[in-house]
Amino acid sequence: MSRRRSKLEIILSILSVVRDGKDKTTSITYATNTTWMRTQIMLSDLVKQGLLELRIATPARRRYTITEKGVNTLDYFENANDVLPKDVYIAHLTFKR
Repeated sequence: MSRRRSKLEIILSILSVVRDGKDKTTSITYATNTTWMRTQIMLSDLVKQGLLELRIATPARRRYTITEKGVNTLDYFENANDVLPKDVYIAHLTFKR
């Protein structure tokens, strides 16, 4: 049985796929293996936090781009992942209070 991903893991996954060129909601949903509704909520939160930018060509065409703050955040956690032992990093992400 696989473990559930933490919110942080999902956020980092979304930032990563947007940085890699996925810019449509459906593409991001499939690439991150999340539900459409969950992706919508997370994208909205990431835009509010300034990690992603929403570009609307038409009401039906929403595109997302990663901001400099988003790139810096993603780099920070990727570097932390390289420095910390894998078991410590994963244990921290799955810890529930």
